[in-house]
Amino acid sequence: MGDKIYLSSPHMSDEGYEMQYIQEAFDTNWIAPLGKNVNEFEYGIAAKVGVKSAAALSSGTAAIHLALKAVGVGAGDIVFCPTLTFSATANPIIYQGAVPVFIDSDYETWNMSPVVLEKAFEKYPNVKAVLVVHLYGLSADMDKVVEVCKKRNVLLIEDAAESLGTYYKGKHTGTFGDYGIFSFNGNKIITTSGGGMLVSDNEEKIAKTRFWATQARDQARHYQHSELGFNYRMSNVVAGIGRGQLKVLDQRVAQKKYIFEFYKRELGQLEGVDFMPINEWNEPNYWLSVMTLSGKVRPLDVMEALERDNIESRPIWKPMHMQPFFAEYDYIGGDVSEKLFETGVCLPSDTKMTDSDLERICRIIKELWR
Repeated sequence: MGDKIYLSSPHMSDEGYEMQYIQEAFDTNWIAPLGKNVNEFEYGIAAKVGVKSAAALSSGTAAIHLALKAVGVGAGDIVFCPTLTFSATANPIIYQGAVPVFIDSDYETWNMSPVVLEKAFEKYPNVKAVLVVHLYGLSADMDKVVEVCKKRNVLLIEDAAESLGTYYKGKHTGTFGDYGIFSFNGNKIITTSGGGMLVSDNEEKIAKTRFWATQARDQARHYQHSELGFNYRMSNVVAGIGRGQLKVLDQRVAQKKYIFEFYKRELGQLEGVDFMPINEWNEPNYWLSVMTLSGKVRPLDVMEALERDNIESRPIWKPMHMQPFFAEYDYIGGDVSEKLFETGVCLPSDTKMTDSDLERICRIIKELWR
């Protein structure tokens, strides 16, 4: 068994940027939540993606939760959500007492189908919000999604947890909707060990979400609370990691792209192998390299072969409408998301991998075709 190869593990900068900001937090005793690192990380993300305001939070899930609260989602409201995603996209809808309705994907983007979205509005005309996802760093077709939402006068939230650094027609994902969210979980393209960011051009609303995220403590000498609050703010130490990681985001995107192109070159000619769609208007961050299989070799065969040699891989997300917890909620669409789940496998996409690691992975996979 060879050395461990991870699917996508944290990758600190060679320059040690993260430790500089962490040390600054220690030296100034700003260890508790809030402080310079939090403020500068918010400014840095906002400037990077081109929005007016950002709130650093404890997770991407917390960011989705507060985005839903900010657009007024409450008990009984309907929220459209893609079925092909991680449960963290859908769970905050339930937190707010709202009702998710799951939308199928299309093969062109692997994300929410604008055609199915239109059909969903025919069945549910009174929708409070649409929550779109940019899966594996692939942008949804945002022109069409935005058009559908504007026509219906429905607010749009972008779950860009996996797509920091991805562009749609020259503009960052996470900046098309009323709110965008990013995740800095340990497996993301840059990490703070755990954390998230809520972004918007609505500076007043972002200020409000910061208030909610700090236990909704009123400005008073005593502890006074006029609204429900949450303990959702990012710590100043964690934000220091984020400031350092942001400096190497472009490097990480370039390496992720290199990994994807390596796989496509080495494995793309195998019978039944295809790869996630890269459209001319889409500049992905290639967070994970994903291939689909339509021949005699199955995803499980690939995953088990890699596992025997101490290499991580994963299935594509199991659609939400197929999950036991979400089975009671409505689903609109065909079988695209189900087919992608059945045929897809996420290949190791760790930016610390060497060419030797990539060759080892490809060699093991090629053996399955022999």
